[in-house]
Order: sequence, then C-alpha cells, then structure tokens
Amino acid sequence: MSAVISASILASDLLNIEKTVSELENSGIDMIHYDVMDGVFVDNITYGEVILKKMRSITDMFLDVHLMTIKPLALVGGFANAGASSITFHLESSSDAFETIRAIKSYGLKAGISIKPDTEADKVIPYLPYVDSVLVMTVEPGKGGQSFMFETLEKVMIISEYIKASDCKCIIQVDGGINTETARLAYDAGARNLVAGTFIFKANDMKAAADSIRF
Repeated sequence: MSAVISASILASDLLNIEKTVSELENSGIDMIHYDVMDGVFVDNITYGEVILKKMRSITDMFLDVHLMTIKPLALVGGFANAGASSITFHLESSSDAFETIRAIKSYGLKAGISIKPDTEADKVIPYLPYVDSVLVMTVEPGKGGQSFMFETLEKVMIISEYIKASDCKCIIQVDGGINTETARLAYDAGARNLVAGTFIFKANDMKAAADSIRF
C-alpha cells in the first residue's frame, strides 16, 4: 500500500481557508487532518465544529478529525454532523474507548484511536480489530512544528507486526515532525498514513513536497 498523505491545517493560514483548501485539492493531497484541542487534554485550544462545517461546505476532501480532548465521546455527534469523514480520539482520554468507537461508527464514519509518545504499544492493541486506524503520535500532542521523536518508531513496528500477524484491517497513521527523512523511516516501520503540517505548508511547491513522501 502506498502512503496516504494527510495535510495538518494546524500549520496553514486559516485566514485564507478557502485558498488553503483549494491548494490542497490541486496538490493531490489525500486528506485534511483537523486537530481539535480543548485546552485541558493539551494546553492549546484550536478549532471547533463551526470551522469544520465551513470547510465541508467548500470541499469534498476527506476530513480527518483528531480529537485531542479530555471527553471525546461528548464531541462525536457534533463533529460527525459538521462533516467529519473520520474521527480519531486518544486512548488516554477519560472517555470509554469502546463506547467512543461505537459512537463514531454509529454515524457511518471511520474510527481511529491515538496514543501519545509515552504510551506503550500494548495498551492500544486490544482496540485495533475495532478501528480503521491507529495514530501513533511522533511528537507530544498539542503543538505544531515539533521535532520527530525517533523512539516512537519502535511502537510503529510493534503495532505493524501485530496487524500483520492478526490480519487486522486497520492502518497506522503517524503525526508530528514528518519530512522526507522521517516519512521514509515511518513508512518502513509500517505507517501508511503520514500527517504533515509544516513540511507541506511551508514548502515552495506543495505538490512536490507531498509527492516526495508518497512512497
């Protein structure tokens, strides 16, 4: 499977959201990664349902919502109705994981589960047969522009081996510090969905940047 490229709008110019989305469409980006931060689970606060709904009104692109929130279950319905294509939540949140997965699936959306850099791979393995993706954070969640944490590659490899051995259908997504070097390392470790922010949005040629990590 070739790499799926997801552009994190956390690194984009949201004052020109329509122009940003148009550029992503024209650059062949596969999906938009939409980070939601509540100021509790992580320190920062970002976007809510209103902006997602506006984005959905101007694009048919796959909108991948990443809930970095303490109570993701309470937010599933709102983001589903706002136009999310998939919703990913954190295992470390206070919401029951299986209940949250069921809620996401009840809206006909793809469900993902995420773990922070300091959460062991074995903690997420019981949920993998029930989700479409597992997001291994390769930086600390809550802030863009961080450097890739190379030690997280071991978790990607462990999860990848489990997926192969169990014939599980979910894919591994990585998010944080992605560039040509780290994207290749993550892909070789088993990741098939690469979330890139600064690397894509600060590039002189967005399409060329995306193509350079599409293995």
